[in-house]
Amino acid sequence: MKKTTVSTLVLGTLLTVSSQFAFAAPDWGKVPKRDINVFHAGVTPIEWVGKKSDHSGTAGMKKGESCVGCHEEKDTLNFNVKRLADKELEPKAAPKTILYPVAIQAAYDASNLYIRLTFKAPAGGADKGDKENEVKASVLFPDSKVPQAAQVGCWAACHLDVRTMPGADDKKTKYTKEGSYELMQWKSAKGAKAVDGTVASERKMDGGALGVKAEGAKAGDTYTVTFTRKSPGEGKTVPFGIAIHGDHASGRFHHVSLGYTLGLGANGDVKAVKQ
Repeated sequence: MKKTTVSTLVLGTLLTVSSQFAFAAPDWGKVPKRDINVFHAGVTPIEWVGKKSDHSGTAGMKKGESCVGCHEEKDTLNFNVKRLADKELEPKAAPKTILYPVAIQAAYDASNLYIRLTFKAPAGGADKGDKENEVKASVLFPDSKVPQAAQVGCWAACHLDVRTMPGADDKKTKYTKEGSYELMQWKSAKGAKAVDGTVASERKMDGGALGVKAEGAKAGDTYTVTFTRKSPGEGKTVPFGIAIHGDHASGRFHHVSLGYTLGLGANGDVKAVKQ
């Protein structure tokens, strides 16, 4: 009887220790960083992106070229920043900083995908519509049914008629005409819950199936945000996009990335490290 009890206790201890190792947070010191630049896009929804008279890259996109393939050069993006800063593409007012880097790291194990973002969200925003949150950090993952998902990242969810666009319905959120996005978001307000949502015919900030956990901290002027979500599975290449609302920004007054890919034991612009 005693042997059985001892064996059960030992087995339980081993399972507990094993579980702790299996789901332990990554050693981020061993995970490489990759800078992704985010930028204020103004009023450039997917309709603008697909209009040749507005966006010279339209022809390349129709051939299957990605936004990253055209615009990313070394450590920056080859945008006409003046265009993004003036009234042509931002009728209200652009933030003082148009473009800045976000360091991304990714790791995975049998159950989870871990994504860590490190960035300095600059002040000088033109909109302070979110009084509760100084910063919000979001990552979106389009499925294969979203048009041009791997090319444009989260751009396909941004339309001319969504709220904060000039003359649009203030109640209409981001949406897709086909397919859907998985959405996870961290908010800086004390006690704010991590967002595990979706973007399909409308944006929903809850009801997602990723099992999202998020934690963040600010040290000096630097934010570090870590997301945990269910793993898409080893061998997968997953499209994604990043959005940072800084300086209490809301709506379109965020800084966004182009569309990138994340590889879990597969090719990708960002390669997740197996734990």
